Amino acid sequence: MRTLALRGGARVAVVATEWHDAFGVVTRGRVQLELRDGQPGPVLGTDAAFWLRGTGVRALRNPGRRTATVRIVTPRTVTGQPTQPVRQLDGGTAMNSMNDTVAGPASGRTSRTHRFRGLVGTGLVATLAAMVATTLAAALARAVGVDFEIPDGGEAIPLGGFAVVTGFFSVVGVVIGAALLRWSARPAERFGWTAVALTVISLIPPLLSGADTATTTALLGLHLVPAAVMIPTLTRSLRTRTE
Repeated sequence: MRTLALRGGARVAVVATEWHDAFGVVTRGRVQLELRDGQPGPVLGTDAAFWLRGTGVRALRNPGRRTATVRIVTPRTVTGQPTQPVRQLDGGTAMNSMNDTVAGPASGRTSRTHRFRGLVGTGLVATLAAMVATTLAAALARAVGVDFEIPDGGEAIPLGGFAVVTGFFSVVGVVIGAALLRWSARPAERFGWTAVALTVISLIPPLLSGADTATTTALLGLHLVPAAVMIPTLTRSLRTRTE
């Protein structure tokens, strides 16, 4: 019997020949089972027990930020020596002995890097989608007669201007999400509240612009279009990377 400690984001491989008939109990935190096809499996909470033989599980992963521990029981070989059920992936340090086994910080750093890359990739795709959606909506509004003229300067806002502004503030949203993923214990929830608050604040300038009713209404709608794309996408992405 031994204890496997998984620091936040750490991942440990399940090698079939070494985990033969292994039985585990989560004694602290949460542990996610990673399936053979690379898909995420169920997340097991404290006191949950599991067999690994024949389950198609290829790794154990700590999806949270705090250390999780698993008590592992494996049968002894014919020679009386215990099997060695742990092999560390991603450059981490593992100690195969009767003492505690710790999945070290190197694997946690690698996992965090993957999470950041995944979030940024998702955010950039959502940013492009928001830019396209906002520009199309602006073009449609112009087609039905909205001139987008602002009294200050008397010039109409070009369609390219909507794309640039949308892209800039969408990237700001991605940066905020990445910062919360790094430093917040509840990044998805905090991002949701922050993004909604910033969206509400962004509605103030159109109301104070002095533009006609049609332009003001269209500008308000065009602020909500990218928010409807970015906020749910980034919130969902943050949630899947911290569960």
